[in-house]
Amino acid sequence: MVGHWVPKEVTPADAGAEATAQGLIGHLRGLGDLEPVLTRHKALVFRGFRVTRTELEEVMDLLLPNRLAYVHGNSPRTKVGENVYTSTEYPQEYTISMHNEMSYAHQWPARLLFFCDREPATGGATPVVDGVRWLEALDAEVREGFAGGVRYSQNLHGGRGLGKSWQETFETESRSEVETFLKGAEAEWEWRQDGSLRVTQLRPATARHPVTGTEVWFNQADQWHAAGLGSETAAALYQIMPAEDLPQNVTFADGSPIPDHYITQIRDRGLESAVDVDWHTGDLMLIDNMLVGHGRRPFTGPRRVLVAMSD
Repeated sequence: MVGHWVPKEVTPADAGAEATAQGLIGHLRGLGDLEPVLTRHKALVFRGFRVTRTELEEVMDLLLPNRLAYVHGNSPRTKVGENVYTSTEYPQEYTISMHNEMSYAHQWPARLLFFCDREPATGGATPVVDGVRWLEALDAEVREGFAGGVRYSQNLHGGRGLGKSWQETFETESRSEVETFLKGAEAEWEWRQDGSLRVTQLRPATARHPVTGTEVWFNQADQWHAAGLGSETAAALYQIMPAEDLPQNVTFADGSPIPDHYITQIRDRGLESAVDVDWHTGDLMLIDNMLVGHGRRPFTGPRRVLVAMSD
């Protein structure tokens, strides 16, 4: 088992800088290339610089040189700026399990930046997990079961229905643009008579970091599988419709079902292995999206955390 890991925290005192956004900007410019620092520490938390929403853009330009749109994202978000989004709009009383952003996709963001625009009254931490630790925490039976990869399926409605629409998912009204994207993503797709779109993708269950060569758990099987929502919710969903017709579903690569207890083990051990990062207004966290998974703890109050991503 890998040793205990925590994100690297940077404060104005650590940086020898003023407790302002300009102090942080000066510190980041002094660092130069951030890539080796982020790869070494896996996650960087910037606290106490009191960055405001209006000052965020200049900070993001340094932390995320090439911001990406959330195209083909599967979670509900609101776009609030130029490739800046709210974090997942999931009911605040629930935990969001660990995941690497868009690990189900052909291409995923290399970096994620979180910004606390408004801290919660209680709770609301972002748990982060070392992908190596998560992989090692799983039973050999589970790791071996996923060796062949996973098959993700999405059913995206055309404007009305359960889950997300294909227009919202791909940020376009053009079917040809969607098809061009999916062809590049090596996905299979089918337009249906009711205007919905079915997308299927075959992906590996683990990945190796391009710099370190480290193998990490890197898939979202537990979030795409109904059992990840709990046994009662899963049972209710299966009564409504078969698994293959749900907004999203996942199987082993050969199409065989993934046992429910595999899914709950993945979900639970990811959360058990995680470190909580609590939020205060003005905090930021930058993570390597391959080396580190993230989630969300339940909270009370008007928590507002924004997220942006880059390649």
